[in-house]
Amino acid sequence: MNGPADKSQQHNTRLREVAGLFLRLGFTAFGGPAAHIAMMREEVVRRRQWVSDERFVDMLGVANLIPGPTSTEMGIYLGYVRAGWAGLAVAGVCFIGPAMLMVLAIAWAYVAYGTLPQVNWLFYGIQPVVVAIITQAVWNLGRTVFKGPWSAVVAAGVAALYLLGINVLILLFGGGLAYGLVVLARRRHASVARPAALLAPLAGGGHAARGLALLGAAAAAVPFSQVLLFLTFLKIGAVIYGSGYVLLAFLRADLVQNLHWLTDKQLLDAISVGQFTPGPVFTTATFIGYVLGGWRGAIVATLGIFAPSFVFIPLIHPVARRLRQSPLTAPLLDGVNVAAVALMAGVLVQLGQHSLTDWLTWALALSALAVLLRFKVNSAWLILLGAAVGLLRFAVMSYWGI
Repeated sequence: MNGPADKSQQHNTRLREVAGLFLRLGFTAFGGPAAHIAMMREEVVRRRQWVSDERFVDMLGVANLIPGPTSTEMGIYLGYVRAGWAGLAVAGVCFIGPAMLMVLAIAWAYVAYGTLPQVNWLFYGIQPVVVAIITQAVWNLGRTVFKGPWSAVVAAGVAALYLLGINVLILLFGGGLAYGLVVLARRRHASVARPAALLAPLAGGGHAARGLALLGAAAAAVPFSQVLLFLTFLKIGAVIYGSGYVLLAFLRADLVQNLHWLTDKQLLDAISVGQFTPGPVFTTATFIGYVLGGWRGAIVATLGIFAPSFVFIPLIHPVARRLRQSPLTAPLLDGVNVAAVALMAGVLVQLGQHSLTDWLTWALALSALAVLLRFKVNSAWLILLGAAVGLLRFAVMSYWGI
């Protein structure tokens, strides 16, 4: 039998393994959540054999059940299974930390030099590539989550209502409820309500929509504070489903439309930086926090958006399997995924209007999309190429005095 000293040594060894792995991934995991998860599988299943393929898939299902950044939660979960509570904390901090520091340095440079024409042209080239990356994500995720005509009907309704200004939380959970009720009703051979009737709860009626608009107007007068910044990102981290790109919908609704702390251009710049750096896309919060409130704001926003993930994993672990296997709750979870993809599509339309402004930006976006759909290219290389195109155009226009 192993004594306490042996168990302690084994635990410390596992903790060092967790720290080493996720620190390295934090510096090298480019390409978004799907790429992060693929890299984690390569390390913990094939190379290190911490878990089996079957266990890995089960854990991924758990991470998809809860709000927050899926790949970050997957890393936290792997650390938790490998080394307990300490492993949970170490895996999360090591995976998030490098990206946070990189984004913080870029945010400092953005605030210090962001008004220079060179920097504007840099993001001029990056933003169309970001639009292409989001388009690819919507396409790939849509092929996975759309399971029949009713999922398309619910998604279309959610996207349309989002563009009309309906609150994203109502759409996310209302879409999940609508789709889930349809699936359950069809299973019981009951009469299926018309699509318009099913989507009515999402809109909440004309009075609800007007009430939401009034809430948005009231929020516009709220001055900036670190407490409100933390609570805003804590709320986003606690409720957001889907991939990191769904974050766009929540950020735009809260920080652009309601609080009016950011412009659409600043939001696009923040998302671009999140794409350009390795690690979780949610480190966009670090960039936004610094732009709004300096170093303190960056830390506050980062803590707010990631804190729920560290709480949800140990809470959901005992019950997650039963939720996914239940014939009552599984359709509702599928519906949330459908609504999340629809929100991404709605945001894509809005951001495209701001970033695709001329023939060159359209060419960049379409070319990047073609490459992403045809080849397995790391999106970071395309973002670098877009930045180079933007700087080249700036140099040409400066040379010709345009």
